[in-house]
Amino acid sequence: MRWVTRKNAAVDRIACPWLIRRFIDRDAEFLYVEPQEVSRTAREKNAVPYDVEGAELGHVEGRCSFESILLKYGLDDPALARLASIVHGADVESDLHKTPESAGLKAMAMGFRQVYGERDHEKLEAQTPMYDALYAWCQTQVSVKSSAP
Repeated sequence: MRWVTRKNAAVDRIACPWLIRRFIDRDAEFLYVEPQEVSRTAREKNAVPYDVEGAELGHVEGRCSFESILLKYGLDDPALARLASIVHGADVESDLHKTPESAGLKAMAMGFRQVYGERDHEKLEAQTPMYDALYAWCQTQVSVKSSAP
């Protein structure tokens, strides 16, 4: 599958490709384009738009794009739900304190943005291990809570 979003990715536009490649389509291709080019690129390249205004897989009904993808694809994993809360807080400024980890994730994402600029594919590659590690931590947190008396 091919996916398209706005360039100069930070939180959601990096977290979503991680989610898609890990749980939906290992071979997914991601296109980062100018905001005004997303709709045209989606049509011409048969790509699914995400994290852009008006997209089904965007900020809808209080969800961030990561949460919209979880819902659309029925990814019912408690560790992914925990990760979604962190991503939501990091991505939605008014919810930054939703989880203690959200501020740290936002800081990391902004740091990657400063280091890589608009080289979004390099940013995605560099941050993938970070999301793998954060997901592993979420799995541990969820299992600790579920095994508590």
